[in-house]
Order: sequence, then structure tokens, then C-alpha cells
Amino acid sequence: MLLRFVVALLLVEAALIVGPALWISVTVRPLARSLRQPSRGPALRFGVDTFAFRNDSRIHHRGKPDLYANWCFVMARAVVQFQRFARFEPDAPRPTAAECAALVQRVTRRPAWRRPLPARQRIVIPGFASLHELTRAEEAAVKAGLRGRLWSLLHWTNWRIVFPQLRTHQPRVAAEVVAELQAGRPVQLLITDFPRIALNHSVLVFDYRASAPDTVDFLVYDPNDPTVPGVVRFDAARRRFRPAPLCGVDVPHFRAFRMYCSPVL
Repeated sequence: MLLRFVVALLLVEAALIVGPALWISVTVRPLARSLRQPSRGPALRFGVDTFAFRNDSRIHHRGKPDLYANWCFVMARAVVQFQRFARFEPDAPRPTAAECAALVQRVTRRPAWRRPLPARQRIVIPGFASLHELTRAEEAAVKAGLRGRLWSLLHWTNWRIVFPQLRTHQPRVAAEVVAELQAGRPVQLLITDFPRIALNHSVLVFDYRASAPDTVDFLVYDPNDPTVPGVVRFDAARRRFRPAPLCGVDVPHFRAFRMYCSPVL
């Protein structure tokens, strides 16, 4: 009985994960066709709409006494949440640290896939002009307000990485990312080299460049390096993503999956 239940649960999970992806593949234009459309520019302002502090790497910052690691999923998602649900009022009086933490909790409690709120309904962040300014001035308070690190690592959609993927999967992901960017929406990705497990990371794509006929460079906000955009390159001929470059990532290639784009993905 238990075995049947486990098998049934895995089948339901696979259906929830694969089903929406197959539906999306029918509705999204092929990558080559999407790239013929003009780009509307970056979907966010790097260094303004992004965090000022970094997510530490347990490998590259080993021994650091105040290690802030394994927050990449939460931080990349929070950039989207602030973009959609918050507004900054720099001329208003600044809140206390405790109030900052509470405001961060309010913003990041909203599911990232929901539609952006109208300006009058957004959560007001007083005393700061941008997310970058807030996170530079109130790093400790923002970190105290962020929640859900463990759940982001154990999120049930992460099990997608163990399922076999069709050869069309990665080109479809690249095409979806381009389509979202052309609509002005940044895209969060889970990137992994499973089953080698040298890489399990999340970045936020905010712009792209067709650098060659079969190559697309996606510019990303990488929580591991808030100072400069990273580059995730998609090789259409080989149907794979690779770092070009990406902070601390030295694997030759990896797979990419969209994150927090719907209630089931």
C-alpha cells in the first residue's frame, strides 16, 4: 500500500511539473523566431533594483565567521517581489531597523508569480530610493526580514532535476526566457549540473543579447556577485547552457529551469 502511495505521489508530481511545461512549449514561439523581435531593454536596473550585499559561497568563503550562504533562491526571488509589490519613497522619514525587517517580510510574503500591484496598493518603503540603497544601508535588517531559505532548498519543484528531459526542453526554456524579457519581466532560473551536484544555484535573468546566429547571452543578477552582471550563454546548436562567465561557476555546462513563475512551478 505504501509503495502504491509513493508511486502515485511521484506520478502526480511529475504531471504537475511536466504538464504545464508541455503546455507552455505549445504557446511560446521558437527561439529563432523570438530573437527576430526587437528587445525592449533590461527588465530591471542592475545595481539599483538588486541587492547590495551578496550570498556567500560555502566553497569560496569557507571559514568566514558571518557566512551568509544558501540564500540565492530567496534573494533572486525577492528582487522580483520588490519590483512587483513595493515602491520606494526616498523623501519620507527612514524606518527603524525593526520596521525595515517587517517591511521586507511583508513584501517577500507575496507569491512572486502574482501580477504587479498598482502603485497605490504597493507596500511603501520610506526613506530609500531603491532596493540597492535599502540593502546597503540596512543589511542586517533586510537579512532578518528575509525568510524561507530551507523551504527554497527543499521546494518540491526542485525535483524536476531528477526527471529525464526531452531534447527540446532547454531550447524551450531559452525561448520562454526571451519571451518573458520581451514582455518586460525578469526570469528566475534554477541552474544545476545534476547528477554531478557541483552546481545548485539560482540567478535572475534581466536582459539578453543574440551574440551569434546560434548563441544567446542572458545577462543575470547573480546573488553571489552584486557588483557586476553574470552571463549565462545558451548554445542553440548544442542545446545547452553554460557560464560565460558566472561568479564561482566552473562547470562546462548546466541545465536551467524556470522558478516561481506560477503556483505549480
